[in-house]
Amino acid sequence: MELTLANAKVIIEHALNEQQKQNFKPLAIVVLGSGGAIRASESQDGTSLIRPKIAHGKAFGAFSMGLGSRALFERAKAEPFFIQSMNALCDGALVPVPGGVLIRSKEGQLLGAVGVTGDISDNDEICAVAGIEAAGFVADTGG
Repeated sequence: MELTLANAKVIIEHALNEQQKQNFKPLAIVVLGSGGAIRASESQDGTSLIRPKIAHGKAFGAFSMGLGSRALFERAKAEPFFIQSMNALCDGALVPVPGGVLIRSKEGQLLGAVGVTGDISDNDEICAVAGIEAAGFVADTGG
């Protein structure tokens, strides 16, 4: 099983539906597939220039470490030097705050990750989870 472009577009569509329903701030969303390759990315009007990079960093960090970014956030609080070292190994691309959610098959296979940013991190995560679940996958926040 793999994460297709069509799947990635469904994830983004439903994440943005949740953003609108909840009246969250404008979002940037990046969906990574196998190997960490970008499958799809969108930024709403009103997001800042850096938001797509932050969304990518949330997804990339989660995918690279095999942990939802909520778990990375907790680990950063407990072991800041470890996360700082991992970020250095990722050339500064790891963003260890909620909003990076792993995409798993119903059998638990890691298929990719979604990074969402624009509102507070907990709200970003809500939108990522909504998109992943609407596409028929299992969301792993690391929490």
